[in-house]
Amino acid sequence: MADLPAGHRDRAGRRRVQLHRRRTAGRVRSAAAQVKETRHMTEPLLTIDDLHVDIVGRDRTVHALDGVSLSLDPGQALGIVGESGSGKTMTALGVLGLLPAGGSVTGGRVLFDGKDLAKEPAPVLQDVRGNTIGVVFQDPLTSLNPTMTIGAQVAEPLLLHRDITKKEALRRAQDMLGFVGMPRPAERMGNYPHQLSGGMRQRVAIAMALVCEPKLLIADEPTTALDVTTQHQILELIDDLRTRLGMAMILVTHDLGVIAHRVDRVAVMYAGKVAEEAAVEDLFSRPRHRYTEALFAALPERAADGATRLHTINGLPPVLTVRPTGCRFAPRCTFATDECRGEEPQLADDGGSGASHRFACFHPVPDRDASADEVIVPAEAARREQAPGEVLLELEGLRKDFPLAGGAFTRRKGTVSAVGGVSLTVRRGETYGMVGESGCGKTTLGRIVAGLENPTAGTVRFEGRDTAAMSRSERRAHRRDIQLMFQDSTAAMDPRMRVGDLLREPLVIQGVGNREEQEKVIAGLLDSVGLPRGAVHRYPHEFSGGQRQRLGLARALTLSPDLVVADEPVSALDVSVQAQILNLMRELQRDRGLTYLFISHDLAVVRYLADTVGVMYLGKLVEQGPAEEVYANPLHPYTRGLLDTVSVPDPGASVAQDRAPLAGETPSAAEPPSGCRFRTRCPIAQDICATTEPVASTPAGPDHQVACHFPLTVAGTAKETATAV
Repeated sequence: MADLPAGHRDRAGRRRVQLHRRRTAGRVRSAAAQVKETRHMTEPLLTIDDLHVDIVGRDRTVHALDGVSLSLDPGQALGIVGESGSGKTMTALGVLGLLPAGGSVTGGRVLFDGKDLAKEPAPVLQDVRGNTIGVVFQDPLTSLNPTMTIGAQVAEPLLLHRDITKKEALRRAQDMLGFVGMPRPAERMGNYPHQLSGGMRQRVAIAMALVCEPKLLIADEPTTALDVTTQHQILELIDDLRTRLGMAMILVTHDLGVIAHRVDRVAVMYAGKVAEEAAVEDLFSRPRHRYTEALFAALPERAADGATRLHTINGLPPVLTVRPTGCRFAPRCTFATDECRGEEPQLADDGGSGASHRFACFHPVPDRDASADEVIVPAEAARREQAPGEVLLELEGLRKDFPLAGGAFTRRKGTVSAVGGVSLTVRRGETYGMVGESGCGKTTLGRIVAGLENPTAGTVRFEGRDTAAMSRSERRAHRRDIQLMFQDSTAAMDPRMRVGDLLREPLVIQGVGNREEQEKVIAGLLDSVGLPRGAVHRYPHEFSGGQRQRLGLARALTLSPDLVVADEPVSALDVSVQAQILNLMRELQRDRGLTYLFISHDLAVVRYLADTVGVMYLGKLVEQGPAEEVYANPLHPYTRGLLDTVSVPDPGASVAQDRAPLAGETPSAAEPPSGCRFRTRCPIAQDICATTEPVASTPAGPDHQVACHFPLTVAGTAKETATAV
C-alpha cells in the first residue's frame, strides 16, 4: 500500500491508518493477485443479460432499456457513453434496482456474485448496496445528507453492513478519509457537506462508496461538474484505489476524454440499446457504428483552431414510449437505407482477431488501418469572416471583495478576495474566453460585467463610458446592451411561465414595442436558434437540455445586446448537443455582430470558440493573449499545468515526459499566499515569488501578457534553477 497522501498531519490518525493497512495489506495483495489470475476466466463478475426496463407514468410507458447485454470481469473497468436519455445511467443503476419512480425490470437478468439481482427481494438488494457494490453519484452535494456530519455519513455503511461498534466505525471512517486524500481528515469528520469544496465532497462520496471494500464500483458522471484539475485528481484517485483494492468499475460519462484513459472496454449506448462495444483502444482507432463515428466527429478537439465547423448530429434521439421500427439511429444517420428503416440490426462481433468488437449497424464505418481522425470527414469550413473592431468593454484594476461572516455574535471575520485587480480589454465582434479552476473568480467577474454585482474597486467601461458614473435611467438602458447566458438553463427560467411569456418579459420590462411587435421579435428569435414557433405555448420542462439552452440564448438575445456574458453555457451538455450550441453561437455572432465573454473550465471548448483567452487564478489574471498563441506557447506555469491536465480523447496518445498536471489544493481566497498567489503550487517558484507580486509583462509580443517572475519562454532554464535552489 502507498503512503498516506500529503497533507495528513494527524499523528494518531496516521498510526491508526498504518495499523489498519498492515492488517489489510495481505488481503488486498491477495485480492489483486486473484484479480490478475481470474481476469481471463470465463466467469465474469457481472453479467447483464437482455435487460429490459420500463418506466410507467401517469399516461405513458417509457421503454428505457430494451435488451441490454454487457459483462464485466473482476478488476475490469467498463465505460458507458452516449447522449442524455441513451440509457447509460439507467443501465448502471438498474444493476442495483435504483430505478426512478414507476421503473421496473420487465425482462432479463443481472447476475452478480452468483445472484440474479433483477429477481432478488429488497432486503437482499439493500445488503448489496454500499457493501459489495459501491456507488458514486454525479452530484455529491445532493447525494450527501446536509444534516449529518461527514464522519457520520462515511461510517454509516459500516454500521449497516458490518458487526462493528460506532466508535470503531468512526475510526475506520477517518482512516478512509485519509485513504482518499482528504486533507486533515480528523478535522473534516465534524464538518458538514456545505463546508467543503466540490472536489472534497466528491472525495467524501468516494470514501462512502469504498469504506466496505466492495467488489464493484459504479461511478455515474463523477466529474461532470468539476473543473479540469479537480477532475484529474478525482479520476487519478479512483484509478489508484481500484488498483489497490482489486475492484471492477462501471464508469458512466459523456466525456470521451475521460473514457479514453480510464477504462478497459467501452459500451456506446443509443436509445436504450448498446450500439457498439469494444476495447477502448479498438473503439477509438476504428469505430464501426455510425453513431460512434458521429460522436467522435463532434469533439471540439477535432476543430480546435476554430477554422472548421463542428460536426453535429441532426435531429433528436427517439422518444421511447413506442419501440421504433428498424435501426434507432436511422432517422439521424446520413448513411441510412430502406434496410435500416425497416429492420433492426443485431449486435454482433465484427469477426476480427483479438478482443471482441460488437456493433449493430448495416453500413458500418469502413474497417481501415487508420486513426479516427482519418475516418471522420470534417464539416464545412467556417472561418471567422471579420476582424474584431474597436474596444467595447474595458476593465481596469477591477476588484471584488466579499465579507466573510463570523458567528452569531460577531460582525465579520475578514474578506474573501474573489477578483483581485483584473484589467482586460474586449473588442467588438470577438469572443474573449475566460478559463480557470473553480473559485478563481471568473463567474464573479462576469456578474460584475453584467451589472449583477458592484465592484469593490476599479473601473468598468462599456463603449468608453464608466458604468459607475451612469445615471439611473442611463443604467436601465445600459442593461439592454449586456445580457447573461446562464450555465443551468432550467434554473434560469420560471417553470410556471410558457416560453412565449419568458421571451416577452424583457421586452415588456424595457417597454419595447406593442404586443404584435413583440410577437414578431419572438418569432424571429425562435427561427434564429432553430426552434419551432409553436414552442411559445410550451413550458421549459417540456424541452431537452440542448433545446433549453437554445431558449436561454434566445432570451439573452431578446433585447439585441452588444455583449453576451456566457457563463459555462455548455458544461452540462452531451458532446453532440454541445457542438450544436457552439455552432449556433458562432453563426449568431457572425449574423448579429455579437461579442461574447465566454466563461468555461473546458479548455477545448474555449480553444474552439475564443479569439482571445484570459487565464485566472485565485482572483488574478495571470495570462492573456490570442487563443492560438496561449495554447501553443503558454507563458505562465499555471496555464501550462492546466493544459497538461486535460484528458485527451485518444487512448493511444503517449503522455509526454515533461507533462506536469496540476497538483495540490487551491489556497483559500480569504487568506491568499503572499507575492504570487500560484507559488504554493508552482514547480519553478523561487524566493522572490513569496515576497513580490508579479506584474504583467509581454515577453512574447505586445498582445500576449503574463504575470510571472519567470515566464516559461524567457526563463528556459527556470526549472533547473528552481531545482538547484
